[in-house]
Amino acid sequence: MKANRGQIEKALDAPGQGAWADIRFFLLYGPDEAGSQALAKRLERAMGPDAERVDLDGPTLREDPARLSDEAAAFSMFGDRRWIRILGAGEESVPALNALLEAEAAGNPVIAIAGALKPSAKLVKLALDHKGAMAFISYQPDAREAEQIAVGIAREGGLRLAPDLARRIVDLANGDRALMAGEVEKLVLYLDAAPDRPAEASAEALDALSADNPDTEVGPLVNAVLGGDLKAMHRELTTLAQTGTAMAAVIRPLLTRAMLIANIRAAFDASGRLEAAVEQAGKAVFWKEKGLVSRQVRLWDAHGIARVIQRLLEAERSSRGGRGLGELMVRHELLAIARQAARERA
Repeated sequence: MKANRGQIEKALDAPGQGAWADIRFFLLYGPDEAGSQALAKRLERAMGPDAERVDLDGPTLREDPARLSDEAAAFSMFGDRRWIRILGAGEESVPALNALLEAEAAGNPVIAIAGALKPSAKLVKLALDHKGAMAFISYQPDAREAEQIAVGIAREGGLRLAPDLARRIVDLANGDRALMAGEVEKLVLYLDAAPDRPAEASAEALDALSADNPDTEVGPLVNAVLGGDLKAMHRELTTLAQTGTAMAAVIRPLLTRAMLIANIRAAFDASGRLEAAVEQAGKAVFWKEKGLVSRQVRLWDAHGIARVIQRLLEAERSSRGGRGLGELMVRHELLAIARQAARERA
């Protein structure tokens, strides 16, 4: 069945309950893949932190169509709740989904996240036509919707975000939901906010985390660190030190690029087509840097770039103390990241 936003949110927040008790399969698709990922998080939260998640992919389901219905009917070996996530779902998954929807029992919810699918796709038609399935398409938000999304993300982290600051974050992230979440998370960390100790976001805090100084050019450093060019990294760090650039101004563009790589890598892993995954990122990839970004995506797998993002967030915490030890710790993290990239290049 086709769902509107209210219906899909309620169904994902309470899987197997109430009006949605018969829904076995959720299909989240459309051009706004970050929006689909955000919806999938609702199911993850609803299942609870102790739930067992089973990840399957299209090739696995093509080889063994019965695997999905078996997993959906199985009990967790630890007695906890259980749910199944399909990565890179496509037409090859349809026989397995047919078996799932026609099975006598399937107690564990199944969710699939896909990119932009044609209305005529068999996967879409199956999810729309079957009463045991629910499909929702995510479109890229317009400017006003993006600002509301930024405010909502901030609220979840305990941060009060004024409309003008939300607009700035949308512009910084080019409206990309995942990048907006990263910008907000940096503000949350910088202001030490949390749901139980909310804080007010300020223009000064956003400025401190931005690299808007026209005399500062950190792009070469970003490419050197994430591309594993150690000599270039040391050269750029020396140049930035001579201009008096604080490390806090370096972390934001590095995090933005790392999150972009993570998004493209996810699309690349799902489709196997790197060029298409880069194109899908749209304006987030400057046309002159498509080659550099593509090479960086090949260097970092999903686990590796996730660890990079974590290291950069930790470095951001260190940089909040200003100069001195915090600056040295940031440099140490950048060196560790660049060394890992260099090993991948070898």
